[in-house]
Amino acid sequence: MAVDDVSFEVNKGELFGFLGPNGAGKTTAMRIIQCVSPPGGGSLKVFDMDVTRDQRKIKNLMGVVLSGGMKRRLVLARALVNEPRLLILDEPTVGLDPQSRHVMWDKLRSLKRQGVTIVMTTHYLEEAAQLCDRLVIMDYGNILVEGSPSSIIREHIGTDIVEAENTPEVIACLENSNARYEKTGDMVQIYTNDPHDITEHLFSECRLGKITARAATLEDVFLKLTGRKLRE
Repeated sequence: MAVDDVSFEVNKGELFGFLGPNGAGKTTAMRIIQCVSPPGGGSLKVFDMDVTRDQRKIKNLMGVVLSGGMKRRLVLARALVNEPRLLILDEPTVGLDPQSRHVMWDKLRSLKRQGVTIVMTTHYLEEAAQLCDRLVIMDYGNILVEGSPSSIIREHIGTDIVEAENTPEVIACLENSNARYEKTGDMVQIYTNDPHDITEHLFSECRLGKITARAATLEDVFLKLTGRKLRE
């Protein structure tokens, strides 16, 4: 997947995430940052050096951990031998058990405290929410959103999601109240910053028997922006 007019900036010492479904363009973007694939247009600078002219200098300041393989912590240790200022991680915890994943998280947090800049891809939305200072969500080669996990959730969903049964009566009631919602099969998700208010409204005006409320997550944003259909 080619990337299209992708523009972003990673600050020194932060952990920056690339999220997106299969084929979104994450790997292409990472290969360009690693000086493995040339950019098809525009420009990219790493440590204020051009990736097309200063590849050797950039690579000397960089550590790379690719996805795959079972000895992930050993691979990470090898990538840190030259004390890189920039660490590139492609799905660093895929296939790890929960304990090993949290050990890896602790190591990445420690590296960030030491001033190492980290750019990573991950399919684990909880991982991105836990670790990333900022992130982008990509799809079809384009960046859809950029920001901190919390700011992205607030902007595109709200703090909470109220779920109710997807019926014509509920939809009509939501339309009359100008609520933000999305149909998800037999249920409807209502995006709100005031779950108590919308719940009272649904009970009093729509006369519902069952409503659930929960905190909105990065996964909700991801599915809203990229869709719920599985891709190869």
